[in-house]
Amino acid sequence: MTIFVDMDDVLADTYGKHIELYNKEHQQALSIANITQGEAWENVPDIHRASILQQAYEPGFFRELKPIKDAIQVMEALYAKHEVYIATAATQFPNSLKEKSDWLSEHMPFINWQHQIMCGHKFILNGDLLIDDRIYNLEKFEGDTLLFNSPHNSNDSGYTRVATWLEIAERLL
Repeated sequence: MTIFVDMDDVLADTYGKHIELYNKEHQQALSIANITQGEAWENVPDIHRASILQQAYEPGFFRELKPIKDAIQVMEALYAKHEVYIATAATQFPNSLKEKSDWLSEHMPFINWQHQIMCGHKFILNGDLLIDDRIYNLEKFEGDTLLFNSPHNSNDSGYTRVATWLEIAERLL
């Protein structure tokens, strides 16, 4: 099986990083546990929204993301069993291409560079399964899809959802 896996909010905790930086910059105590829907920037006062939107442009943002719980172990097992590729939009933010590549080298060194697709649109991908947190990436994919849960997609429907990497392991291993 050929599987494509997104990075942001699937392998790497982008949402959590936005909250962490917001709390540090504005001396707040926002928690993902208190957010039920929407983007991180939609869950802060209007006056602070621009600072969250700017974070992804800052050097180090993508490099310093924490792995999503159990992602590394499950990805290693998937990589041993299936044809697995990282498929991430890495051209939108100036620093993200190198930082995402460096992040993968550190956290998932078993995924070689030939299995890292740093792209824009993902509808060009041709495979059996795409695991992503954004329905706009899933809607034009011709294979099967799994929507990885995130507060920003809590109101989206029409896709098979997965909440954890252990759930993905149960389905695919």
